[in-house]
Amino acid sequence: MDQRTLASRRREKVWLSADSGSLDAFRALVEREAKLTDWPFAARIEKNVLIYDGERVRSAASDPEARRELMAEWVEAFSDGPGVIVIKNALTDHAVIDRASAVFEEIIAQEKQGGKVAGDHFAKPGANDRIWNSLEKHCLKDPDNFARYYASDAIALASEAWLGRGYQMTAQMNRVNPGGAAQKPHRDYHLGFMSPAQMQDFPGHIHAISPVLTLQGAVAHCDMPLESGPTLLLPFSQSFFEGYIAFGRPEFQAYFAEHHVQLPLEKGDALFFNPALMHGAGNNVSKDIYRMANLLQVSSAFGRAMESVNRARMVVRLYPALLEAARSGSLGPRAIANAVAASAEGYAFPTNLDSDPPVGGLAPKTQAAHMMEALEARLDPDAFASMIAAHAARREA
Repeated sequence: MDQRTLASRRREKVWLSADSGSLDAFRALVEREAKLTDWPFAARIEKNVLIYDGERVRSAASDPEARRELMAEWVEAFSDGPGVIVIKNALTDHAVIDRASAVFEEIIAQEKQGGKVAGDHFAKPGANDRIWNSLEKHCLKDPDNFARYYASDAIALASEAWLGRGYQMTAQMNRVNPGGAAQKPHRDYHLGFMSPAQMQDFPGHIHAISPVLTLQGAVAHCDMPLESGPTLLLPFSQSFFEGYIAFGRPEFQAYFAEHHVQLPLEKGDALFFNPALMHGAGNNVSKDIYRMANLLQVSSAFGRAMESVNRARMVVRLYPALLEAARSGSLGPRAIANAVAASAEGYAFPTNLDSDPPVGGLAPKTQAAHMMEALEARLDPDAFASMIAAHAARREA
């Protein structure tokens, strides 16, 4: 056997180049039609996007068997199916959404007064309004509203379906103002934030696993008719293996421009998609719609989150609100657990195993576990703050 030929074949299999990926192969993957019979939990399909009813999602969340079946359906939807779902009425309380929007408005104003202009990965800085790490800023500014917002079963189930337990929530508020230009179509974090030259330094199996490290989501904070520019989507495009390195090429961008789909959203709807799905925010051609969405970047417990988040500070601020909600019964146990999952660190590593050893298991107790135990025990907020500070100190090298 020609060893040089074997070596070259192996190289081409493992290391993608700037011209990897055929447009014809891409078209064969994306030019499919989703059938409702394949997705029994879905209410309908619009433009190859699976549409789910929020009430049915919440009903499934309370039944262990239905919960697993729904999450299994979403895993297939994100991986081999269209790659994108919409949950109608995912957040039911519009007063909670409106208060969160007001919090975001206050943060935008404060950051502008401080001379801060948030840059965007795929749009010009200052063209729209963006809050980086809206998760932590939201929590610190209004922990009660944060608790009610992230108590959502829709957010928790979508995150757990794709990433499993211990997922790491981050969020960025994005407001596309009237006249705001569209984003350049792209794939998302991790490889999606690299240049083609950088991507070529990662072997093929990393291109394959990058999509399973994160989940993309967005919660609509206002009604989003098409003229306001809701997200442009290309269903099934996440299944194209070479997509990260190929999609920036002119022929793929042209194909996206001709074949993308776009759905209007209503306040409280949530959109979730595989990060490898080709997408981009649309042009806001309206005269008076300030299209606000809270973008959710959820990471696997096994990966690196996009933003540095001070979760110890968050949970100390959030704890009294959750404690009061638990005492009054205004939030049930599952809703409280959802809010804890969105705020507290749910993974034990990395840590200092000399001072934070695994006791009674293979891993030390997580911050989230400490928080849930404290809530169950109705621990005083000052005592909880001391517990979290001691836990953080133990984890330091």
